[in-house]
Amino acid sequence: MVRVKRVYDPPAPDDGARVLVDRLWPRGLAKEDARLDWWAKELAPSDKLRRWFGHAPPRYREFAERYREELESNQLMARLRDLAAERPVTLLYATRDERHNNARALVEILAGGSATPST
Repeated sequence: MVRVKRVYDPPAPDDGARVLVDRLWPRGLAKEDARLDWWAKELAPSDKLRRWFGHAPPRYREFAERYREELESNQLMARLRDLAAERPVTLLYATRDERHNNARALVEILAGGSATPST
């Protein structure tokens, strides 16, 4: 099971492995407060893609497809899949937009489905 949560939300016992999937460290958050198992910044979108997206909801679908392409050759995807097969995983992100972010897209990519946000 893989789920998504803002890194600023308090850790919960059922989070399982807590994996931050942002390239930049979240502002104002102490590392010990994040309680991470893995900061997977190598799985975050490239700076170029992140800047192009700019968290603009109309660009989300194309962002998710470009992100999927970036991850195709990323060796760490296998590590993330293995981790998710062993225990629950919570992908953490910092942005305020809970529906249009890289963690949400990554969950859909892992599931092999579309990265369209649910309502």
